[in-house]
Amino acid sequence: MTAVLRRRALLGAAATLLVPAAARAQGAAQAGILPSAAAHAWAPERAVRVIVPVAPGGSLDILGRTIARAIQPALGQPVVAENHTGAGSNIAFELVARARPDGLTILVGSDPLTINPSLYPRVGFDPVQDFTAVIELVRAPQVLVVNPASPVRDVAGFVAAARAANGALTVASQGNGSIGHLAGALFAREAGVTYTHVPYRGGGPAVLDVVAGHVDALFVTLPAAIEHIRSGRLRAVAMTGATRSTALPEIPTVAESGYPGFDVVTWQGLLVPAHTPEAIVARLAEETAKALATSEVRDGLIRQGFEVTGHGPAEFGTHVRREAARWPALVRAAAVRVE
Repeated sequence: MTAVLRRRALLGAAATLLVPAAARAQGAAQAGILPSAAAHAWAPERAVRVIVPVAPGGSLDILGRTIARAIQPALGQPVVAENHTGAGSNIAFELVARARPDGLTILVGSDPLTINPSLYPRVGFDPVQDFTAVIELVRAPQVLVVNPASPVRDVAGFVAAARAANGALTVASQGNGSIGHLAGALFAREAGVTYTHVPYRGGGPAVLDVVAGHVDALFVTLPAAIEHIRSGRLRAVAMTGATRSTALPEIPTVAESGYPGFDVVTWQGLLVPAHTPEAIVARLAEETAKALATSEVRDGLIRQGFEVTGHGPAEFGTHVRREAARWPALVRAAAVRVE
């Protein structure tokens, strides 16, 4: 009987010691300091993976690596950017959608996340149900560019050239189903013209072929072409955003060039798997917002032609849901197909 009583006393003492620890952890979680789930995620020996859904070298890849470097000191652990390409970024999207919701897998997402479900017969993710928005980083318009030797100098001239060519005008994009492809297709529908779409594997190669004169025109995300525009190797005809770009304010928009309401803008931001604890999402959003606010990061992005937004989880989540609802009708109207 004495041994039994002694064992019960020891167990009771252990329970007494454990209760304050649990209470302290719960209090920290309620105070928003760092809950137990987040503490596990931010263990210094564990690496955070930033999944980039495109090949190295593009604007999205550069953005992902910039943010990874910027938030690493604040998190106190390795933050590693990984490129996972293929299937129009669907491989990367599904990888993150199926990852553990512990804050250790982050997607650098962009418009294909909300566009692809309308382009592909099946995708392994739902852009709304399978992800939690963390922070929108930037937005940027598409820009219609031509070779400087081209006679096209404005939107009216581009439309006239397309009509004169009777479908033979070649218009490139950064890929089948890309936002550049969709911008070009939507404009063709609005203007009542046809041309030959030439898809590339990325904006970089497409830009170089317009510079070389191999294709007539290109719709591409502004940061991919801005240095060539500034140097005179490309002529910018129009921007696809609702308002002019602060990076190149002298270039008119498609909307003010006779097609009111035309607005196609890419967004890029961080997302994590659905059901990631709110405190982890908040911590990631906070540290990333701090990084965006530094002159080194912010000024660099603006010089590239991005508009830095920094919209937090609620506002960014609303935007993702709005985009997911918007694109199906636009894709059908533009009759875009992934070849």
